[in-house]
Amino acid sequence: MDYDVLVLGGGIIGCAVAYELSKYNLNIAVIEKEFDIADDISFVNTSIVYDGSETSNNVMAGLEYIGNILMEDLCEKFNVPFRRIGSLRVVNDDNGVIKLKEMYERAIRRGIDGVYLIDPDEVYEIEPNINTEVKKGLYSQNVAIVAPYDLAIAYAEVAFDNGVNFRLEEEVLTIQNVTKGFRVVTNKNKFSCKVVINTIANEIYINEKGVVEEKDSEDGINSFKNMSYILLDDNYEKKLQRIVTKTFDKDTFVVSTPVLNGGSLIGIKSIEKTSLDDNLQYASKLLKGLNKSNINNLFRESYDKDSIVVDDQKVDKGYISVIGTHYGKVTLAPAIAKMLCDTISSNLNCRLKKNFIDKRREFYRFREMDRNEINEVIKLDKRYGKIVCMCNNVSEGEIVDSIRRPLGARTVKGVKRRTGAGFGNCHGAYCNEKIIQILSRELDRKFTDIVDDSKKSNIISGRIKEFKDI
Repeated sequence: MDYDVLVLGGGIIGCAVAYELSKYNLNIAVIEKEFDIADDISFVNTSIVYDGSETSNNVMAGLEYIGNILMEDLCEKFNVPFRRIGSLRVVNDDNGVIKLKEMYERAIRRGIDGVYLIDPDEVYEIEPNINTEVKKGLYSQNVAIVAPYDLAIAYAEVAFDNGVNFRLEEEVLTIQNVTKGFRVVTNKNKFSCKVVINTIANEIYINEKGVVEEKDSEDGINSFKNMSYILLDDNYEKKLQRIVTKTFDKDTFVVSTPVLNGGSLIGIKSIEKTSLDDNLQYASKLLKGLNKSNINNLFRESYDKDSIVVDDQKVDKGYISVIGTHYGKVTLAPAIAKMLCDTISSNLNCRLKKNFIDKRREFYRFREMDRNEINEVIKLDKRYGKIVCMCNNVSEGEIVDSIRRPLGARTVKGVKRRTGAGFGNCHGAYCNEKIIQILSRELDRKFTDIVDDSKKSNIISGRIKEFKDI
């Protein structure tokens, strides 16, 4: 066998699974079809860490509750930004009050502490800047925000340092049963393994003949495609300090989330496609004094409402799949990874490594350091004294480190997502060219070979021919 375990998909769940399994004496590989890992995470590096009180699905609630508990310790260990800021859900009609009471009673039945049904005065005491009438509020002090891309990278780096092989730009073509395992064929290689963990089972699955097939997009995958986001500058003065959700009806809500590196993210979910003016109108029902000048960026993403199902019906044959997607997959990832790891380690009867390295390699972030710390780092490496991104205060040293680290950045977007460069008010107008230059030098590639995030996304198509004579 080439590997004991093959993990298909290098998203947040795949990276979490690889990390948990790397604690054991197993030969593991992760197969990812994209240029980089964690491509399933939004470029706004902030996600909500739920506590299980908001969902009607009891299984998802249990996984969220476990994931919430595990997340804080993981982030502290890996030096990943994590803030437990609490969440507030508000309503201003009688039907909404009934719904909040149902959610509160459900949370109590589930044994979730720190959830309170509160009156308007308490709501305004917690969040005085809310721009809406309130009849009732549901407050949870357990909910947090995390940097999900940083968490996925940390998972992957530690797994890599403990021997996991990450095979990028490889797409799975077929999976077939063989004697005591599987044969997995990609667009580049053929592998044999004892166990397959398929974390992209919403895209592919193994049929009765043991062959991988495309998953029908209508089969159990029902996503609302109209989730619009407004990213607000940090200079917006009336921002909310907690995660606040205002529900209009069963299909429409607006949520305000503080962003870890400053600013606020406003999400508007609607079954109808909304314009910028529509989104501002919705957001203004929650936020005071909001106008177009406060907007830093706009984007749309699907709002995934479905449950994630861990299908272990074929676990006796060595095949487990993670089917579906979920708005809280970042919260679910640690819990799902633990569950899968316990199953696989038991089935393979493997032992924990004695020399497991449960620590992420050190790194520096200038925007989080004081002047004395910065000067000490510059003495070690002068490149940390050259600021590349003026908006977010990112140095050349940080960018070089992001490229040279385990599973280092190979694209412009990879550098940006690892360091925060290019996500300021200028949107990379000042630093894009410098990032390309650094990538070209560190990877020993031509400028024209540097891509934004994937194949055929070259930023510079060619050089302008230079003439001696005009």
